[in-house]
Amino acid sequence: MGAANVAQVQIFGTVISTYTRIVQITSEECGLTHETIATAANSPQNRHPFGKVPVVEVDGLELIESVSIAQYLDNAHNGGALQPAQPSHRAVMDKWIALANNYIFPLFEEGLVMPWVMHRVAGFPIDPDKINRALPQISRALGFLEAELQKDGAWTLGDAAAQVTLADVFLYPIVRSLELTPQGEVGIAQCDELKAWLDRLQKRPAIAATRWEIEG
Repeated sequence: MGAANVAQVQIFGTVISTYTRIVQITSEECGLTHETIATAANSPQNRHPFGKVPVVEVDGLELIESVSIAQYLDNAHNGGALQPAQPSHRAVMDKWIALANNYIFPLFEEGLVMPWVMHRVAGFPIDPDKINRALPQISRALGFLEAELQKDGAWTLGDAAAQVTLADVFLYPIVRSLELTPQGEVGIAQCDELKAWLDRLQKRPAIAATRWEIEG
């Protein structure tokens, strides 16, 4: 392969991965070509010091941690267009990225997403007791997201036509992966504002270009 054909962003991570997709979406939003090299988190080939994915090569740099990767791509190649210029709005974006990464993702991932992924992809049996234990907390989280959107627009700042930010980029794969589970689909269908936000984001070219195979 000649140098001219090499993707500008090399993403080393699992293919069906929330954080791999976050980097893919960011690359698309920044107009960068990207290639995902399937790399398991627990494999010797993974260069993250704590076994996380993805690891990214871009501009001669090796980058880890999705927040720093996304910010670098946006700042270096997109004029920071995915980050609000107004400090108060940027603080809202940062808050929601932190909430997504530290609380919403672990809850959704462990409670529903991974059990269903492992069932569909690897044939692992579903543990209904584990899912039932997680459902009340997941329902509360969905209720929180819906209430925040209804109250002040949350990360969208109350404007459906507002600038898409990195908060959208991080939250979309997390919420969408939950929607791909039977219980998550039912729960999100009851959240009018959250469902409308998902539907709006799905129409963006960067989202469409990075669809998971399991989305059909």
